[in-house]
Amino acid sequence: MADNVENLILEHLRAIRADIGGIKEDVREVKQRITSLETGVAALRRDNANLYGDVADQHSRYDRLAERIERLERRLDIAGS
Repeated sequence: MADNVENLILEHLRAIRADIGGIKEDVREVKQRITSLETGVAALRRDNANLYGDVADQHSRYDRLAERIERLERRLDIAGS
């Protein structure tokens, strides 16, 4: 009887160990996927910052062009519309 109980306990412990091994593997995979997502988010943020820089540069160019046009209009005595 005691042998049966010990065998039953060992069987359950082996099943628990197998389940824990599976959980560990799943956690490893989840960590890898999270790292991949974090890398992707960082790349998106970098791209977004670059786009913002491009927009700021375009605004600056527009402002300079607008100033040049105003100077030309003043020189030619043309009323801006």
